[in-house]
Amino acid sequence: MVIGGGFAGLSTALAFGRLHPRPPIVLIEPRERFVFVPLLYELMSGELKGWEVAPDYASLLQGRGISHLQDSVSSIDLNARSVTTSSGQALRYSQLVLATGAQPEDFGIPGVRENALNFHTLSDLQPLQERLQELRRRPSGTSSLVIAGAGATGVELACKLVDLLNGAAAVHLVELGDQILPRSRAFNREQAEKALHKRGVSVHLKTKVESVSSTSVQLSGPQGPWEQKHDGLVWTAGSRPTLPDILPSVELHKGRLPVTEALRLQGHPDVLALGDIAVNPDGDELSSWPHSAQAAIQQGQFAAKELQAKLRQSDSSPFVFKDLGEMLSLGIGDASITGLGLTLAGPLAFKLRRLTYLTRLPGLSLGLRAAGAWLVSP
Repeated sequence: MVIGGGFAGLSTALAFGRLHPRPPIVLIEPRERFVFVPLLYELMSGELKGWEVAPDYASLLQGRGISHLQDSVSSIDLNARSVTTSSGQALRYSQLVLATGAQPEDFGIPGVRENALNFHTLSDLQPLQERLQELRRRPSGTSSLVIAGAGATGVELACKLVDLLNGAAAVHLVELGDQILPRSRAFNREQAEKALHKRGVSVHLKTKVESVSSTSVQLSGPQGPWEQKHDGLVWTAGSRPTLPDILPSVELHKGRLPVTEALRLQGHPDVLALGDIAVNPDGDELSSWPHSAQAAIQQGQFAAKELQAKLRQSDSSPFVFKDLGEMLSLGIGDASITGLGLTLAGPLAFKLRRLTYLTRLPGLSLGLRAAGAWLVSP
């Protein structure tokens, strides 16, 4: 049984289906569509179509012997090896893969939950697109957008929004740390800084969000407290694991489930925990992994082999993350790549980034169809 149909969960189900004929897998996922989050920017801008970025699970799982239960899990009983869904179904498992992902974290800051826009799921697109349409109808230079968080999502979103607004509103990027993209490669950070400067994005480093209202955000920084009026604030400043109730309770490590080097829940070898919800508390820096789509896909492929090993009563092996590099979207037709044997920025990097992601879509035939559609499109 696989709980969660994001990168880690879906990759597990598909990879196990290739290893095991007629795989006895149930994928429990409440959404109808899988979302390839790194390409959500292109869906927002209209550069890619919905079927390319958000294919439905029915098409991804067709003919693979994997059952999709469109529901969410409310609780897990580890001793009884059973899960209870939100609709009240009770299901037993022999092995469980838990990959429920993350959700935005507001850190208890007043007004964020009520007044901020998000950029995390497919359902977040429409409110943001409607806000952009509204701003484009206003006189140029009279509006402003604020993006909280200058990690990869915040930086990529800032560049894309400036291009889409075409001068209709000023864009402010607020970051608590002393630099943008603190976990990125130096080359990509330099290219991002150039892209933000070129687009006139106001970057506010060492700046904390104190509270958010529907029209303004209270900030504090090196120059003291100040207020920034806004016509929309997008929150990309953090996330936290999404976990169902687990009995008996598991002591979390830094808010995440503690796993072994084989990604099995400590004390419960029949449960694998993947992606944003898991951490190896006993591992060193070399054995750690980022909470990214790249790592989630690799963990899913690894988990499928672990499921097979358990069925064959074979020994477990440790998960080793292979860093394949980093790709950033820096606006319409622009990107930066460090990896794949390349250090590249500009329009060619944009094309390579998109083609690379499209061919990595779960379900290779869909990825090739999407890549082909893009290659022949004007």
